[in-house]
This record gives sequence, C-alpha cells and structure tokens, in this order.
Amino acid sequence: MPTNRTDPDEQPTNSRLRKSNETNTDNNLFEQVESVQLGARSLLLNPFLKSEVTRRSPESALEELTSLAGAIDLEVADSINCPIQSVRPATYIGKGRLEQLSADCAANDIDVVVMNCALGPVQQQNLERALKCKVIDRTALILEIFGARAQTREGVMQVELAHLSYQRGRLVRSWTHLERQRGGAGFMGGPGERQIEADRRALADRIGKLRRQLEKVTKTRDLHRKGREKVPYPIVSLVGYTNAGKSTLFNRLTDSSVYAKDQLFATLDPTMRQVILPSGQPIILSDTVGFISDLPTHLVAAFRATLEEVVQADIIVHVRDISHPETTEQLEDVTDVLASLGVDETGEQHALEVHNKIDLLPNGANPQTNNIAGGPVALSALTGQGTDTLLERLDAIINRDAFVVRVSLNHAQGEAMSWLYRNGDVLERRDSESGCELDIRLNSASYGRLQKMNNINAVTVGS
Repeated sequence: MPTNRTDPDEQPTNSRLRKSNETNTDNNLFEQVESVQLGARSLLLNPFLKSEVTRRSPESALEELTSLAGAIDLEVADSINCPIQSVRPATYIGKGRLEQLSADCAANDIDVVVMNCALGPVQQQNLERALKCKVIDRTALILEIFGARAQTREGVMQVELAHLSYQRGRLVRSWTHLERQRGGAGFMGGPGERQIEADRRALADRIGKLRRQLEKVTKTRDLHRKGREKVPYPIVSLVGYTNAGKSTLFNRLTDSSVYAKDQLFATLDPTMRQVILPSGQPIILSDTVGFISDLPTHLVAAFRATLEEVVQADIIVHVRDISHPETTEQLEDVTDVLASLGVDETGEQHALEVHNKIDLLPNGANPQTNNIAGGPVALSALTGQGTDTLLERLDAIINRDAFVVRVSLNHAQGEAMSWLYRNGDVLERRDSESGCELDIRLNSASYGRLQKMNNINAVTVGS
C-alpha cells in the first residue's frame, strides 16, 4: 500500500539518485555507474507471464522483492503484481500498463521503479524515458544490496566486478558526457572517439584489472586451503537460502558475533571458526553468503573463489527455514545454485539437512526428525534447541568411516606423533630404540590428511 506523506515539499527528489559525469579513472569509474541511493522512494513491479508456471506464486515473489528493497532501506510507495500476455522487446510490459505506471510514478513522486525481472539495456532505457525516473531490474537490486554490504577487500572487489560486468552493455547516458572528444594535435584534428567508447574501454580495463587482482586472491585462498589440509580439521560449510538463519546458527555453535539480522543478505563475507565436537574432534565451520532464486550469474561468477569453500568442504550443512511457507521452493533454488558450482548433495560429499526456526512453527507442529538416521536435524538457532543434536550428528558423520592405521615413526618425528595423538584414538603403542609404532584409529578426514603427509610410514590394518 502507498505510504502516508505529511508534506510534499519535504519529500526527497530525484537528487537521491547519484550521477557523475567526471572523467573516468580507476578510482572513480565504479562510482560513475548510476546507483540507487539508500532511502529513495520506490515503486515495485512484479511482471509475470499469465501462461507460465513457476515455483512461486506472484504474491510471494512480490513479497520477496519487497524484502529485497527493504534490505537497502528503499522507501516503498507501492508494490504491484503485473500479469502480462507476452514480453515486449522494447519495454517488457505493454503500452497500456506503461501509461498507467507512468501516471502512478508522477502521482507518487517515484525516484526508482524496481522490476522483478531481467531487463535488457534497451528495455531499461525505454522504460526510463517513458516513466521519467530511474528503472532497475532484479539483478541490479541484488547488486546494490551486495555493494552496500561488502566489507572485506575481496568482497568489495567481487561486487565491483559483478556490477561492472552487468553495466558493461548499459553505458547509455543523456548528457554532454557523450559528445565526441576532439582528436589530433592543435586545431587540425577531426572528431575523435565518442566518450561512451572511452568509457567502455576504461570499463574493460577496470574489469581486467579486477580479475587479475581476484586471481591473486584465489591463489592466496588456495594456499590457505592447502595449509588447512595439513591440519586434520574437517571443513563443515553452512549453505542455504538467504535469511534461513545460517549466521545465527554459526554464532550459536562458535560463540561468535558475526552480523546476523532478520533481513535478506545480512551476511556477505565468508567467515570461518573452529568448533569442538562432543568427541573432542575439532572442525572448521564456514559461514557463506546466502542464495536466492534467480541469483544473478554475474554474482555466481564473481563469488566463485569464495564459494569454492563450499565445493571443498568435507560436509555441507544445508540450513532451511522450515517455518517459511515456501521452504520447499527455497530448497530447490539452493540445490540449483549448488549444482551450478559442481556440488551434488547426493554425491560423495556428505550433506546434512537442518530444519531451522522450529520455534516459529505453530504449536504442536514440532517436526520429529532428529532421531531418524540420516534424516534432517530440527533445531532453533535462536534458542539453541536441537543444536546439541546437530553436533552429535556431525560427530557421527565424521567418525563413521574410521580406519585403524599402523604408523611407524622415528624419534625425530615428534610433530607427527603429536598430530596423531591430537586427532586419533591410539589403540596400542610399541616403543623401540629406533622409534615407535602406533596402532591408531582415525576418521576418514584425518586418514585422508595422513595420506598427504610426507615421510610417514603408515599401513591400514582395519576399519
């Protein structure tokens, strides 16, 4: 519903949309892309084909769009579901609907129209001319959220790369910034390249530079990953739909204070902490960015280095908001994103499903899933109910494929012996003048890391 306003003269105008026509440099190129100012007055439009069958109802899709707009504090003046017969190549929606939308924008002093679809550059330009205000699509809105939330240097670079890749074909402006520059020397030079061509070249240069920088970050992350492989700690990665409660669960299990809030994409930058399981086995718990339906491909590509932590994890914990009315549809969306990363939850990687937010279920609707072997774990990350069961299940998964290994060590291999005592169950030890021989039980993760160690004489004697 439209929001109430007290004095039209006090309302912000289109100055809330940032524009810049300064000369492009590496330092301000990203800032020149037209961006939606936080708090801008917006109208949300959810166009959908009448004949198309989708996972979500138009009402729930519009509700999610409203939540996305709220994530960057847009002032939502109105939100509209818009059924259409077909997609118009020029404006996406039909002429009659466009005229009605134009009248609504003028009447409600709209700064930005957010459309819950993917718009082409020409469609976006035509809509802005017709509506006389800024128009962005779903991809641009999500990019805006990520741009506002990125904290680490890597996160900022990833968002900038995704944003510039998205804007590459949208450098269409309407001011003198587009006039031709004069080429040649003195007064004899003819008209040079258009400014938009210079912009595109500078944009391509900046994208190339960001990709090279992110390649260095990826190499550094690989080195860190190899370092963790030398330490016998299994990696457990939390994945799930945005706002499913991953960060709240992460804080509960690790006693941390990672930012967690009831909003979409509250967490962007990945975080890792150590957790001790009931058996004393240490693990590294990783909290990752949440997924969403129709996640922009630009973001998946830009965040691939970060999401590699999910691919490399020993165990994937899929956190679901079981109280959400479309939890099944969210499950399918997350599965699709994981599949695009090459992760198969039914494959070799161990996967554990968690039904979070059981405290929000109606009375008497508490799911009895914790006692089912291999089934989901029901818990509330907010209250802590069921988290002990989750740790026990993780412990059981890590230790269910245990190996008994006979390891021969000399007296100079004290570090390896300490490693074995920390991460295995020593069944028998036999000392001699040259060293010692250990019969030790190791879980599958520790056994895999033992096999990667150099100069260790180890033979499997049982399982």
